[in-house]
Parts: sequence; structure tokens; C-alpha cells
Amino acid sequence: MPISTTLIKSIQDIMRQDAGVDGDAQRLSQLSWLLFLKIFDDQETELELMHDRYRSPIPEPLRWRNWAADAEGITGDELQDFINTELFPGMKGLAADPARNPRGYVVQSVFEDAYNYMKSGQLLRQVINKINEIDFNDQAERHLFNDLYEKILKDLQSAGNAGEFYTPRAVTQFMVDQVNPRLGERMLDPACGTGGFLACTLEHLRDQIRTVEDRHTWQRAVSGVEKKQLPHLLCVTNMLLHGIEVPSQIRHDNTLSRPLRDYRPADRVDVILTNPPFGGTEEPGIEANFPADIRTKETADLFLVLIMHLLKDGGRAAVVLPDGTLFGEGVKTRIKERLLTECNLHTIVRLPNGVFAPYTGIKTNLLFFTKGRPTEHVWYYEHPYPAGYKSYSKTKPIRIEEFAAEKAWWGTEDDGFAARVETEFAWKVSIDELRARNFNLDIKNPHHPEEDSHDPQELLAQYAALQAQIQTTRDELKAILAAALEGNA
Repeated sequence: MPISTTLIKSIQDIMRQDAGVDGDAQRLSQLSWLLFLKIFDDQETELELMHDRYRSPIPEPLRWRNWAADAEGITGDELQDFINTELFPGMKGLAADPARNPRGYVVQSVFEDAYNYMKSGQLLRQVINKINEIDFNDQAERHLFNDLYEKILKDLQSAGNAGEFYTPRAVTQFMVDQVNPRLGERMLDPACGTGGFLACTLEHLRDQIRTVEDRHTWQRAVSGVEKKQLPHLLCVTNMLLHGIEVPSQIRHDNTLSRPLRDYRPADRVDVILTNPPFGGTEEPGIEANFPADIRTKETADLFLVLIMHLLKDGGRAAVVLPDGTLFGEGVKTRIKERLLTECNLHTIVRLPNGVFAPYTGIKTNLLFFTKGRPTEHVWYYEHPYPAGYKSYSKTKPIRIEEFAAEKAWWGTEDDGFAARVETEFAWKVSIDELRARNFNLDIKNPHHPEEDSHDPQELLAQYAALQAQIQTTRDELKAILAAALEGNA
């Protein structure tokens, strides 16, 4: 019987009966490490057929096939004892490094901060048996499960803070399509979440595979870094689902914690696609990793600086950023001046309210730029709502079909986007005008007078963004004052 959404729902219903699992985020975390082990084991079955000398990095008693695959296998207290006293300590304690044992390194990093929330061994056995109904070596089932996995990640939008892990698929797809990664290029997402941009890039590159060597190149095409344990686990699982045999390039780390000066030319990449966290601040000391004139605690600003630094000359990027970055002053102004000086910021797509609801009501923008020559002018495109829509919602999300007009209008960078013309949704602003505006990039559509918004969510989001900007300015003034006092001491 083909897998369906009812399978995932039945697993979630079983978990809801367990006293140890509290909330959607814990259910997802529990499901994810179980799915990871099942997918990993199915992949090993395939690798054993392809490579006679393949050896699993997981000790035999801990392999899924030896404790989970038998529907009549251990259950109850015996199963709980095995998982808590043997499986988890064994996985966390794997002696593995990315060079000599990359697959073992992936397993160890996935379990580094994982946790068994379930308290009932009987219910856990029921969940395991449901997962065993999926054959990830069956291409049709794997494809169906990829769609289900996408739905699981999308449902995170209603799981409180977990919603930050998901970027709408239509936005991801559009950004990948327009940047157009090519096989042989290196792509990075420095805040990869659950791996939406990585997975979409892999699918985009899959059509370019022609030879065995192309296949090897494809396996190494993408890399990502994720700070939080749960999205890192979800991302690694996502990579396995998409056919990456050794997703060791998905690191559990904070990209911003490495000083900018420590990056070498070999670290630079051809393509960056990302939706960095915004609206938050980094822990004390992180800003010291950045040049003194552009230090800030605001996460989105630091990521924009990092992205510019990590791109090769000629490298291309597409980044989701909030309105606050466009109109912000102080450090934000200096960062935008650097962006327009070092890169060709050729396009800003202004998204309407609700694209990321209910995670945030803050309006967002898609910035497309190429490193290596300064900006001469910026094209803006205001993405309209579909006919009859006043906002997006969980039941009415943004769809990839809506971007057809942008794609038809886009043109190519090779000729300087010469084919572009102004429309009721598109307009062009010169670098001279942007400089005169002190690099305020928050330019409204001149063809449509802006209407005042009365949407409570949008007004609250605007207020929160303004408060964050005020706090950032205060922090900057305090830092300047402290430096001046220290200099006079």
C-alpha cells in the first residue's frame, strides 16, 4: 500500500498518547531521529549492493535492521532500556571524524543533542512499526515521502518558534530558479534550517547530470550550517532523502561564530541562497568577529556581511531580508553602502504581507546580487497578491505559479538586464538616487500610491521592527560612548 498523509498522522496520534512527548516540536524531534535511522539503514542496504567492501559506521547491535526492523522485536521496558542505555550512548560516542569516517561523523553529529522523549516502550514500538512500512529504496515511495516531509516541515509554521525553520517552497523555488546554480559550482546556505534551499538546489542540478563523474560532483554540490539541533537533524535527514550519501557538509554550528578574517579564498563559494534569521540578536561577543565599522548584534545584518565576504568574485546570491534592513540607519547604512559598492544589487523583489505568516507578519524582500562590480541601478519588482486575495495564510499560501510574471520580465545579467521595462509592478532606481537617500532602499512603488495598513499583525510587526531598530541604535551609541570614555581614561 503506498504511503500517505494518514501514515504520518497515525504516527503523530500514537505519540500524542505518550506522556513524555510535549508539543509539536518534541514530536517532530522524536520522529526525526527515528526516520533518520530508518532512511540511513535503507541507504546502507543500497550501498552494500553497490560496493562489496562497504562497512557500516554503526556497531551491528545498534543498526536499525538489528533492533527495530522486526515488528515482533523488543518492546516495552526492554526497548526503552536499549534506546536509553545502549543506542543513544553508542551513537553519541562514535569515534568518527569527517575525513576518515564521514558517514559515522554524520551519525554522531545528528545524535549529539538528540533526545528520546517517549516514555512508553509499547507506544514507541508502534511508531517504529509504522515507520517500517516505508521502503526508502523504492523510488516511488521515496518521492511520495519527500512530498510528505515537505508537508511536515510546512506544518512547523504553527508550532511556535519552530516555524522559523521553514521558508515557503514557492519562495525557495523562485530564488533557486532565478540564481540558476550550475553543476560544478559550490552552493552554500549559511543558515540552512531544515535544508529547503539545499534540497531545491539539488533538484535543480539533478537535471544537469549526464555522467558518473557528474553524479559525484552533484553529491558534493551543496553545503550548509545550522545553529540549532532540531533543524540540523531535519536537514541531514532531508539530504539523505534527496540522495546525498554523506551529508557531512551539513554542519551543526553557528556560522557567525567564526571571525571573518579566518576565512580563506578556498572557503568562498559560487552561490549563496538563504533566509537568515531576522528580528533577533546574537550572543555577546559575536559582533567582535566582524570589522569595527559594521559591528552589530542584529543577526540579519551580520549574515548579510558574511554573505558578501563568502562569495567569490562573480558569485551570485539571493537572500530573504526584512523591510528593517532596507530602511535602517547607522550600521545598516554602512552595510548597505558596502553591498552596493562591492556587489551589483540588480533586483529587489518586494513580497506582500503574510508570506511568512503565522511565523512573522514583517514584510520581507528578496535581494538578488552578484559580487565583483558596483551597483549602477536597482530594479524593484512588487509582487502582487493573486486576484481576490488580501493576504496569504496557512490555507492560502504563496504559489510558484504566481512568480510567472517576474520570470517573464527577468531577462539576463549577461546583457545588464537590457530587456527589462518598467511596468505597474516594476521600477528602476539609480545609484545616485540611492546615495542621495543615504542608502535607504525602502522605495515604494511609484505607480501605486501606498495605502495605510490597518492589519493588526502587520502593525504589530512594524512596531516590533521599529523597537528593534531603536534598541540597536541605543546599543551603538553606548558602544561609541564607552569607546570614547576608554580613550579619555
